[in-house]
Amino acid sequence: RRVHGRWVLLFKMGSYIQDTLQEYWHIVRRMPVRQLIGQAINLGLVVCSALMIWKSLMYITCSESPIVVVLSGSMEPGFYRGDLLFLTFHETGDPFKVGDVVVFKIEGRDIPIVHRVIRAHTAEGKQESEFFLLTKGDNNPVDDTALYARGQQWLERRHIMGRSKAYLPYVGMVTIIMNDYPFVKYLLIGFLALLVITNKE
Repeated sequence: RRVHGRWVLLFKMGSYIQDTLQEYWHIVRRMPVRQLIGQAINLGLVVCSALMIWKSLMYITCSESPIVVVLSGSMEPGFYRGDLLFLTFHETGDPFKVGDVVVFKIEGRDIPIVHRVIRAHTAEGKQESEFFLLTKGDNNPVDDTALYARGQQWLERRHIMGRSKAYLPYVGMVTIIMNDYPFVKYLLIGFLALLVITNKE
């Protein structure tokens, strides 16, 4: 019943977006060329502004991905699927330690993993202090050694994307829906684009 209800909801949402897109498309076709070009420039400015904000967040947080979405239930009950995490990678005066929730990448895997540090130690290198972390999902029975690349026992600096400093519950469910159902993503992008283009202000 839950699966059926989800499909009904997605169908209704898709039908609504499709009808709205058709309505906006008729508006676009009736717009003068000069106005259409001006609105297209506005759309480009919106996209550029979003990119600038994202790059600014990367610089401020020192993280390559300042915002991530929890995609699985491996961190329950601390974090649930769809929670939105805000990351930083600042180490000065606050090194990585046991209990930190970190986001890391594994070679050969495209999707980052959100898990908690259960062991941590550092080693003085030639240039800077290097750290080694072992992680585990709060809801998993064993540590993440099996998830790491073959022969890898620890996470190093190059694997870490950042650690969680704050979160918003379930806000990222939109991202999960768009990943699970790509047509929703394209419909939403098209809807937002037409909304900007047809905006008269």
